[in-house]
Amino acid sequence: MAIQDEEPILVNTPQTLEQMSVDELEERIAVLKEGIAACEAAIAKKRAQKSAAEALFGGGD
Repeated sequence: MAIQDEEPILVNTPQTLEQMSVDELEERIAVLKEGIAACEAAIAKKRAQKSAAEALFGGGD
């Protein structure tokens, strides 16, 4: 395969908040909120599992 046929390498260079547009900042906030919601759901699930295990096996004392 010739070099010209290869896909270009995309480099993800981090931007500072000052370099981002309002639209980019709003998109970033939306992505971060989705990540936070996923983390909160995982925490709730783990707490429920722990509570069920403690109820079944006794614990938490």
